[in-house]
Amino acid sequence: MHMRQLGKTGYQVSEIGLGCWQLGGDFGPLAEGTANAILDAASQQGVNFWDTADVYGGGLSEQRIGDFQNRPKDLLVATKVGRGEGLYPDGYRFAAVRDSLQASAKRLGVETIDLAQLHCVPHEVLKHGEIFSWLDDLKQEGLIRHYGASVETLDEAFTCLQAPGLATLQVIFNVFRQDAAADLLGAAQEREVGIIVRLPLASGLLSGKFHRHTVFAESDHRNYNRDGAAFSVGETFGGIPFEKGVTLAQGLQKILPENGDMAALCLRWILDHPAVSTIIAGASSPQQIRSNVSASRISPLPESLHRELARYYHRQVRPHIRGSI
Repeated sequence: MHMRQLGKTGYQVSEIGLGCWQLGGDFGPLAEGTANAILDAASQQGVNFWDTADVYGGGLSEQRIGDFQNRPKDLLVATKVGRGEGLYPDGYRFAAVRDSLQASAKRLGVETIDLAQLHCVPHEVLKHGEIFSWLDDLKQEGLIRHYGASVETLDEAFTCLQAPGLATLQVIFNVFRQDAAADLLGAAQEREVGIIVRLPLASGLLSGKFHRHTVFAESDHRNYNRDGAAFSVGETFGGIPFEKGVTLAQGLQKILPENGDMAALCLRWILDHPAVSTIIAGASSPQQIRSNVSASRISPLPESLHRELARYYHRQVRPHIRGSI
């Protein structure tokens, strides 16, 4: 596994990280044994950056990580704060943020959280700026080592970059959401802010395994939020209508090299951007961990392919994205 520096934190993190939303059962029920097998596979494959949140399964994801016994010695766990009860959408107070992070630390079994990230906090709260000062104070207190933000839009990302203490920025970035490459990635590099990529496979669309009649569990956001009924539409399939996304993925397969693993090639495309520190790819099985990790071993894609993928995105994909980018 190749490693990269995570912004100004000084941490060395695996290029392929582990997104732990699924450990909370938010993609459908996940047995305890399967959850442990996923974490064990991540450890064995050298995946040392795990990303979770207090609201994933109401704390279940954090608890499962905290209970896991075979953690790698260099493991870094990032969690999030800001979407829990009493905070979102307008209950942001210093004491409430501290209480939430203290509860996360307890579930994770640590005294100090490696990285705490604001979790899709409303833009007005970010623009006010006080919440970043609170995180500075919590860093001084020793509750957190570093802080960052996970955002839904590019405008929110640029707002967060104005905070001097910001160490990381988690954004939606993939072959079907390429806009961050234009200006944001460079701006983050200039400020030594590490880019953490989420939704790297557009909720699975870029695996190439879905068809128009694929059925998802009732508790899976790809079922109940595909049109933005529960939260931002951009969080599910990148904001693209599912059936259209399946068609676009089929078109993408004609552009990518034959006999290549579509998901791994799409992850490689992300890694070809040097501003990216790590990709938090979700996994519902140990085999999926191994497949994701394989992207780190693929050679960089040719510039000609990057240009062709950019044309396909702007001409065919982007017009179908709903919500703010």
